Amino acid sequence: MNDRKVYTREFKLHAASMVLDDNCPVPDVCASLDIGPTALRRWVDQVRKEREGQPVKGTKAITEDQRQIQELKAKIKRMEMEAEILKKATALLMSDPDRFR
Repeated sequence: MNDRKVYTREFKLHAASMVLDDNCPVPDVCASLDIGPTALRRWVDQVRKEREGQPVKGTKAITEDQRQIQELKAKIKRMEMEAEILKKATALLMSDPDRFR
């Protein structure tokens, strides 16, 4: 089947921070954490962009700030959808008050 490893947000952030903040070479980090260089480079690029305030579309945020932004955007979207449903329900009820008695 699919033996693809799943890494936590914290693990990805730690690995990327080793490269970005501690200036560890990618091959050394890969060897010490038993991860592939492609995945690590992708995480490093994502963390670098997120730190600059540029979210990477189609991915779950790694940094805490971007994770909170994603959660708030999802909450806003959900609330807007709920408000739209309430508007439609109110309009339906107001269009024919005797209909639901």
